[in-house]
Amino acid sequence: MAGKRKLLTGGNPQIAMADGNEPVQAYIAAMPGWKSQVGRLIDCLIDRTVPSVSKSVKWNSPFYGVPDQGWFLSFHCYAKYVKVAFFKGSHLSPLPPVASKQQEVRYLHICETEQVDESQLAQWVRQASKLPGWGGA
Repeated sequence: MAGKRKLLTGGNPQIAMADGNEPVQAYIAAMPGWKSQVGRLIDCLIDRTVPSVSKSVKWNSPFYGVPDQGWFLSFHCYAKYVKVAFFKGSHLSPLPPVASKQQEVRYLHICETEQVDESQLAQWVRQASKLPGWGGA
């Protein structure tokens, strides 16, 4: 998995679909500039908050889930922010700030100049990991 990765629109790394921690770490390592630090923060926070987490890269994005419950979170690079998607975000309290066209999905956009509220993010991750997720993890 070593070597320079192709970046897609918005600086999103192109990583082959695969299950496990290794492809997720390859994705994070390939995230450009400040976004890689955000990816590491999200990944470490999820590892601490949900010790039984399953990981995968699907559609050039890391996915996080709980076995037999499904995927609860993903993130993706855009030009000016990292978009964190909570697949059942409409069930979280407080609601993540950005609405989606999909009724249950909510987003958090993390920009370069913003400080991440790690406590709030951990609360959302903890809540989301306990809800029935999307697909199979």
